[in-house]
Amino acid sequence: MTIEQIRYYFAKHGFDVSSRFADKLGIPVNNVRLFFIYASFITLGFSFFVYLFLAFALRIKDFFYQKRPSVFDL
Repeated sequence: MTIEQIRYYFAKHGFDVSSRFADKLGIPVNNVRLFFIYASFITLGFSFFVYLFLAFALRIKDFFYQKRPSVFDL
């Protein structure tokens, strides 16, 4: 199979899913496709913000709970 055949196969069956979903809901296909595109960007951005929040929380935790020297370090 060539790249064009693979691309055609996924375009045909992938767009068929969104068109059938749009027909079932009674809305235009373009709105369904845009929804999935925007949802993927939002979920990617959300996970990045969760990562930043956790990194910030760990930094704050390290600020308050510093490692104290033990007796054996002297």
